Amino acid sequence: MQDITRILIISSDKTLRDVLNFCFDGWGYEVFLRDSLACDMNFIKRISPNVIVVDVQSARKSQLEICHLLKNDFTTSFIPMITIINKSQLRQQLLNIRQGIDDYLIKPPDPLDLRIRIEMAIRRSQSSFHASPLTGLPGGRVIEEMLNDKMKGTSSFSFVYVDIDNFKCFNDIYGHLRGDRVLMQTAYMLYNTVKKFGNHKDFIGHAGGDDFVFMTIPDRYKQICRSFIQTFDQVIPFHYSPEDRKRGFIIAKDRARNIKEIPLMSLSIAVVSRTSTLGFKNVIEINERVAEIKSYLKTIPGSKFMAERRNLKPGTNQSPQFNEEKAKLPNSYRPLGHILIDKKIITPEQLDEALKVHWGRGVVLGDVLKELGMVNDEKLTEALKTQEATSSVAKSELENKNE
Repeated sequence: MQDITRILIISSDKTLRDVLNFCFDGWGYEVFLRDSLACDMNFIKRISPNVIVVDVQSARKSQLEICHLLKNDFTTSFIPMITIINKSQLRQQLLNIRQGIDDYLIKPPDPLDLRIRIEMAIRRSQSSFHASPLTGLPGGRVIEEMLNDKMKGTSSFSFVYVDIDNFKCFNDIYGHLRGDRVLMQTAYMLYNTVKKFGNHKDFIGHAGGDDFVFMTIPDRYKQICRSFIQTFDQVIPFHYSPEDRKRGFIIAKDRARNIKEIPLMSLSIAVVSRTSTLGFKNVIEINERVAEIKSYLKTIPGSKFMAERRNLKPGTNQSPQFNEEKAKLPNSYRPLGHILIDKKIITPEQLDEALKVHWGRGVVLGDVLKELGMVNDEKLTEALKTQEATSSVAKSELENKNE
């Protein structure tokens, strides 16, 4: 049974209240009416509306403070607020209520237009509420819903769980801000890899912390995992200091104050697939199998992925699959940002600012740096030529190692 959408309409205009109540009640919404903005906050919390419609024209400026109060209260901040406003007072009123309003309509509103705005606002709110605030990827609840939808269908699919090994230690040593940068770049790399090697309908989510998931078809997960692991192993070490990166580990103390050498971050990727002949009873069973695979993989150093053994055909490789190129990765590779820092064209702080935009918006780093006024075309071209030269050296080193 689908939940009924609850709407709170606040307006001193009785005619408007009656019209909107008649329409939305007829459309199957649960409607609550109030004639004043100065209503009890406890009442709003009690009914927990999916959206609040405020007639701004009929409200006094002092009453508009409730918009601010609602958006600054944790229990109500996620509720979308749509205002109905007089066109002649649009500029003045919007300046008064700029904090806390999600959308507006000119008075008198077309009930059908308002209904569309309400549904869109609710959808945006739900997506935002259940998404990771750091990476922007769908979070735990959406992942569960997507997995349930897959289970209800008949198509084959692979559910892939990605865990970053040794992330907690990195976070403890380098701090949570540096750790956040790792998660942002990991999300960016995973998104691009799935989009490149998967299908346009594949799903990508951030389960929380250093755990990510994606869903694709069984024929695609191997290519995605291999490419993602290779990119991760090449790029993520640059989040470490040059000394730690060269050593290949960081020095830390365990709870017993013993000195330990913690390897650089790597990936453990668990894969379970439902096919036409092999399936699952429910989502819980999928999670149990993922946990079993992940627990085994975490005991093995390095980046690797492995599929659920019971779901493999006879003769299929059932062992963890590693990044075969990692041992051959040349040391001459340098990311563009590090080249610009070495040339003293930008500072580490400027690179950090640009990378957050790069990962968040998916815009090419060079374009972001130019947009922010940190580099000009001449300096950027010079750095790109240097990177191309080092890439050529890296390719030559790799070919020599393969001989």
